[in-house]
Amino acid sequence: MTKFHFLFSALMFIHNFMVSYAMIVRNLTTDQHALLAFKHQIIDPHNILANSWTTNNSVCNWVGVSCAAKDPRVTVLDLSNMGFTGTIPPQLGNLSFLVSLNLSHNNFHDHFPRELGRLSRLKLIDLSFNFLNGEILSWFGRLDKVLHLNLRNNNLTGVIPPSIANLSNLENLDLNHNLIHGNIPHEISKFLNLRILRLASNQLSGSIPAVIYNISSLRMTSVASNNLCGSLPKHICRHLPNLEALYLDGNDFSGQIPSIGECKNLQGLQLSSNRFNGSIPRNIGSLTKLRTLFLYDSNLEGEIPQDIRNLQKLEIFDVGRNNLSGQIPLRIDECMNLEKLYLDANRLNGSIPKSIGNLTRLTYLYLGENNLKG
Repeated sequence: MTKFHFLFSALMFIHNFMVSYAMIVRNLTTDQHALLAFKHQIIDPHNILANSWTTNNSVCNWVGVSCAAKDPRVTVLDLSNMGFTGTIPPQLGNLSFLVSLNLSHNNFHDHFPRELGRLSRLKLIDLSFNFLNGEILSWFGRLDKVLHLNLRNNNLTGVIPPSIANLSNLENLDLNHNLIHGNIPHEISKFLNLRILRLASNQLSGSIPAVIYNISSLRMTSVASNNLCGSLPKHICRHLPNLEALYLDGNDFSGQIPSIGECKNLQGLQLSSNRFNGSIPRNIGSLTKLRTLFLYDSNLEGEIPQDIRNLQKLEIFDVGRNNLSGQIPLRIDECMNLEKLYLDANRLNGSIPKSIGNLTRLTYLYLGENNLKG
């Protein structure tokens, strides 16, 4: 190689390096400006950002900020539990490399800025436990890489938009404790990787779309405390082999409680405060991993199945305020982990089994308003 070629190659290397470095600095400056806009728009009562978020420090060293190692851009913004007050500024939409956004447990209010819809790399959004209001707008559907979306405990209104189906990679959807109304959209069935679905304590109405019971990846479904109605599928667990928790309490479901024995991994079952008829499913005793069973105030009749004694991991059993009859199962003490037993306000008769005295972990026992003797 001649001296000319060597010198030319060296100059080109230096030029490319300087261009790349300038781009990194310029892009990181963009992130810096976005975060400083955030700082100036909020109230920081504990001055958490005052000393850290300054131009004297690299953005990547600011409190709550993390950058990628290879390409130094802001990828994580975690400002949870900081006590901040204010609105979420639109400038956060300029953090184009952001993968994780956590502003939970603060006092943010007002609407979501639509500029957040530009954050196409986001995989986690946690804005829970704030005072955000307004609707879940269709631009959420642009964030197709999101795995975890947590908006619980806000003041969100409107309906769940069908465009949310574009979040095809979603694993965790939590909208608990808002003011969302309307039906559960059928499009949720497109979440083929969904593991956790929390829609409790809203104002949802109509029935649960049958297609939801075909999402085999589901581990938890909670739609408690809404205005949902209709009957439950006869074989509710057939396509839910991984289900660990099913919370449907505080609605207006009717018909019989379906056969539940196929949910072999179920640990929590809450069906209380509905308008069921019929009896406790006879195969309830096959749910050997069950820890909590709430069936109170559900218009149930018939006897408590003797197979309840198979639930040796059961900690809470509540069937109070029903129309159950017959006797308390004699071998209920085989539920050796029982801590709370509620059988009150039924039509149970016969003697109180002495075996109850063997439940050494029992702290609550309610047997009142029955026809028991002895």
